[in-house]
Amino acid sequence: MTETLGSTGEFGLIAAVTKGLSTSADVLVGPGDDAAVMAVPDGRMVITTDLLIEGRHFRQDWSSAYDVGRKAAAQNLSDVAAMGARPTALVVGFGAPAELPTAWALELNQGLVDECELVGASIIGGDTVQADKIVVSVTAFGSLDGRAPVLRSGARPGDEVAYAGRLGWAEAGWTVLARGFRSPRAVVEAHRRPQPPYAEGPRAALAGASSMCDVSDGLLSDLGHIAAASQVIIDIHTKALTVPEPLQAVAAATGVEALKFVLTGGEDHALVGTFEPADVPEGWTVIGSVAEGNEERPAGTVTVDGAPYAADTGHAHFRS
Repeated sequence: MTETLGSTGEFGLIAAVTKGLSTSADVLVGPGDDAAVMAVPDGRMVITTDLLIEGRHFRQDWSSAYDVGRKAAAQNLSDVAAMGARPTALVVGFGAPAELPTAWALELNQGLVDECELVGASIIGGDTVQADKIVVSVTAFGSLDGRAPVLRSGARPGDEVAYAGRLGWAEAGWTVLARGFRSPRAVVEAHRRPQPPYAEGPRAALAGASSMCDVSDGLLSDLGHIAAASQVIIDIHTKALTVPEPLQAVAAATGVEALKFVLTGGEDHALVGTFEPADVPEGWTVIGSVAEGNEERPAGTVTVDGAPYAADTGHAHFRS
């Protein structure tokens, strides 16, 4: 008989997912007490949280439990990196129906653990609860290691816009899956399991990034946050963007404009930032410029080749 969460029980599940967990030097007290204790060497800690809800952020017929775990960790660890910080720890909230096989929860946990290992972060606690559908809530912590955080509000006229990572792959994967297909495999895997460029966040901070954010909702949408916070204009130069062959194949098969994947697709968790021209790190791709607002284009605006973008700029919750 298949073991379920109902037969395993809350404390049995907690014991199973915490067994053998290792912790880094940043963790003073790990799982097992009412709360964990983290070392904060310079008195500052970066904190972020995200939710994954079954049916909205993932489907069991599209993604394995392991994929969901990797994705849940990735989207939070990437936000830490986007502040220029080094990810150190996660706490995980997990809700699920009692009839869910226990093996699914353990596989999810392994995905979380393996993604954390990429950056040396530890899982230090969390909570479990019965719910009508699967909900995964992750809170991530990070250390600035003595540096100032890189905020969205620091972009300056004359800066260049550059990114590291992949753009549009996850959106192309979602488009394929939504039409009942499973290829190109590369984009489907990108939707299931993003590959954020974690190391580039601290590296960009050290290089002098004036602003930075994680591309979770779409390049234009997330650059809009920087433009608004910094009260500048950001213009994207499409001639500097490339559309990889798998995205072109999906666009041709589905009738979607290929460049739209790159401009508005989210969940690849690329990092995008602004830099003085001499400070752009090697390996980052310059794709735009920062300017002062004017009467024709007010501050807070993002344009494409000097003109407003006519379609939706990316994902937004609660938008009908």
